[in-house]
Amino acid sequence: MTDKNIKVDKNKKKTLTATSLTIMAFTVVWGFGNVVNNFANQGLAVVTSWIFIMLLYFIPYSLMVGELGSTFSEGKSGLTYWLKRTIGPSLAYFAGWTYWVVHVPYLAQKPQNLMVAGSWALFRTGDRINSIAPIVLQLIVLCIFLLFVYISSRGIKSIKIIGSIAGTASFIMGILFIIMMVAAPAIREVPIQSANMTSIKTYIPAFNLHYLTTISMLVFAVGGCEKMSPYVNDAKNPSKDFPKAMLLMALMVMISAILGSIAMGMMFDTKDIPVDLKMNGAYYAFQKLGNFYGVGNLFLVIYAVTNFLGQAAALVMSIDAPLKVMLSEADESYVPKFLRKINKKGVPTGGYKLTTILVSILIIIPALGIGKTNDLYNWLLDLNSIVMPLRYLWVFVAYFALKKVLGNLDNVDYKFTKSNLKGKIAATWCFVFTAFACILGMIPKGGVAFTSEWNFQLMLNILTPVVLLGLGLILPAIAKKEKNS
Repeated sequence: MTDKNIKVDKNKKKTLTATSLTIMAFTVVWGFGNVVNNFANQGLAVVTSWIFIMLLYFIPYSLMVGELGSTFSEGKSGLTYWLKRTIGPSLAYFAGWTYWVVHVPYLAQKPQNLMVAGSWALFRTGDRINSIAPIVLQLIVLCIFLLFVYISSRGIKSIKIIGSIAGTASFIMGILFIIMMVAAPAIREVPIQSANMTSIKTYIPAFNLHYLTTISMLVFAVGGCEKMSPYVNDAKNPSKDFPKAMLLMALMVMISAILGSIAMGMMFDTKDIPVDLKMNGAYYAFQKLGNFYGVGNLFLVIYAVTNFLGQAAALVMSIDAPLKVMLSEADESYVPKFLRKINKKGVPTGGYKLTTILVSILIIIPALGIGKTNDLYNWLLDLNSIVMPLRYLWVFVAYFALKKVLGNLDNVDYKFTKSNLKGKIAATWCFVFTAFACILGMIPKGGVAFTSEWNFQLMLNILTPVVLLGLGLILPAIAKKEKNS
């Protein structure tokens, strides 16, 4: 099902400047946690990794999204609509399923993030979370998740508004940390923790197996710019403003990533990174920063409170929004009736039930084989870096199909490249790189290889994406049976 009659609304009111698009894209893609998590994985060598990932992956990825969004500006569901117009409804459905189902591990970890933020806000420490047995922690996590499913089903808008404000505040705090920490040695005479920060060798990665397993976290960090596609044709001059905005956004992300990593290296010894840096690193950073500037825990408390509220809103929206994206243009030939059921309040009740079942399973099962709370937290974060980028694969499939099937269209405002061959090569490269990162990311990063716990984590890393994606193949068979009967 392909269509060369692409219509672009030339009369649509164009209000967004390149600056507005840049700021919007930056806030959508970037967050302070990306700096902390990747520094925890690679130390200061991550600076080189950021440069590589931005130039060879993130920029072409962003500009492909720009062309897809400009070509199919009339579509409401974004990625699924792109595939529907270039390939057909079957892959469009499976892309929609992938986009939704990869949020299951994300939802399984969000309550953990809430607990960590709450612990730091109330007690100024993360030790209370680490002292909880994994199975007890996950039972609490399950209760929190079920509470937020109920809240999301009620459609309480005030939480989303508060969370949006808090998320912006957390974002600003992350930028302030970078500025204040980079300036701290000069202003406050703070000693630099990492040695040889002026040596090029400090920033060269060791290209071994461990390094390769951490690439998925980098891909996870820079993904998500396809959310900007609906705004391509809102730009005053799409052919110039959107690519300019994407390039500026990529430059801002690169600068933030590099300076943020250097700031972390100044605060934490790159040769002796705390084992719980992924869980507590952001809070350690703001606690130390407050001490450096003589304000005690002020920065820590502000960040912990705003992060708690932002995480709460993100949990509510992540339960609801991806599900509605999948069901917004659901085809009854692929999606069973029980999943398409919507109540009077506009809540997809069948989808909520399926979400609750899958997330509950993923919350409880890992706690049965992972013995430490910090290891459990790190594993879930790593699992997200394996599963979440799978949705990006469909962006590259859609772009390859656009160049192969539709070729160059005269009525499109913006194009990443006019060459069909170059477009297909770029899409293939990004697809292969993403798949490569996800597959190698399945290898557990902590513990001793081939022990029972290491094997348990490896098994879950492989089975989780296979099972979640495999369920999407079963639903069309159920839908077909319903239709025939």
